[in-house]
Order: sequence, then C-alpha cells, then structure tokens
Amino acid sequence: MRFFKRYFITGLLIWIPLVITVWVIALVIRAIESFVPAFLSSQSLFGVRIPGFAVALVLVVVFLTGLLAANFIGRAFVDRWEQLLGRIPLVRSIYNSVKQVSDTVLAPNGQAFREAVLVQYPRQGAWTIAFLTGAPSGEVADRLPGQYVSVYVPTTPNPTSGFFLMMPRQDVQVLNMSVDAALKYIVSMGVVAPPPTVKALGHAGAPAGAAPNARDTAPPRDRA
Repeated sequence: MRFFKRYFITGLLIWIPLVITVWVIALVIRAIESFVPAFLSSQSLFGVRIPGFAVALVLVVVFLTGLLAANFIGRAFVDRWEQLLGRIPLVRSIYNSVKQVSDTVLAPNGQAFREAVLVQYPRQGAWTIAFLTGAPSGEVADRLPGQYVSVYVPTTPNPTSGFFLMMPRQDVQVLNMSVDAALKYIVSMGVVAPPPTVKALGHAGAPAGAAPNARDTAPPRDRA
C-alpha cells in the first residue's frame, strides 16, 4: 500500500496540472467560439469544419478593430457608437462600468495590478497579499484624511473574487515580487512560495519594509 500510494500521488502531481490546464483552455475556446454566429462558421463558409477557425476569426476581428480605432476616422466612429449606447438606460450603466474597469486594468500605461503589496487584513497582525489598483479620487479622496491608496485583496484559491479597500499609504508595503509570483502564492494558499529577494534574505522572517531588529542597528562594541 505504501508503494502504491507513493507512485499514485506522483502520478497525480503530473496529471492534475495538465488536465486542469487543458480544461481551462477548452473553456476559453468554447466561450470564444460562442460569440461567432452560425453564418460565419467554417461549415457555412467552406462546407467543412476547421478546428480553431472561430478562435482565429475572433482574434482577427479584434486586431482589425484595434487597428481601425487607432486612426481618426475609426476613433470618430467609436465615439459615435459610445454616444449611441449612452442613450440606452440599462445598457448605458453596464457598458460604462465595464469600460471604465477595462480601460483602467488593460491600459498599457496604467498602474492597476502592476504591483503586489503587503497589508494587514482582516485585522491588525494578520498579513495578506494585495494588489495596488490606484488611489481614491473625487469626493472619496476629499473625505479621507492624509494619503490613501486603493488595493484589491483577492480570496484564496479563487483570486477573481475579493475585497476592495482604501488604506493609508504608510500601512501598505510594496513587495519586490512580481504580480505573477504573488498570484501563484495566493492560488496555492502559500504552498508555492516566491523566491526570496535580497532584501528578504537580509532580514529573514521579517516582512518587507519592517523595522530592522535592534541588534542590527546597535553600534559594535569597542574591542579592548
């Protein structure tokens, strides 16, 4: 039984990541193919089923849309289209909200989700990893004393849900790890630890930005 358990678990560690990866990719492909109407499918156009044709068609359409929207005429057309959607009550609310989020997250020069930070949540003394999303603005910023930043605290093991918090800047410690490494750390529930940084190796066990130990700052004793 011990021999069987050892090699069975080894096999699971090999197959589980592979099966989940294929499953996620299949879900994404099916979701993309669902946006392609039937008259644009490979069966309707060529009479045969071409695997991946719908995905390639969606990618080409998205690329051409971005290419056309980059010039003056395409930008004017997009503006008129957005004005039209802004006149429809229910569509206006959904479209504007989604557009603001996508523009903030996907903008090449944006700062959302570009840095992983360390915050105390849900109480003092309990630390978790969050992502910097920006800073409060408007009326919210006017009512907050001092400098605050906006952070997103993801849940484990599903980081797509979480909590939006506005915290004092001095309570947020920027980490040296990349966003990808932080996501792996969160999804694995701390099992897949990121590689230690030079700063972390200097003060093992202390969070980044923490005050050094008193022994580290004490002046050396004079030798006789």
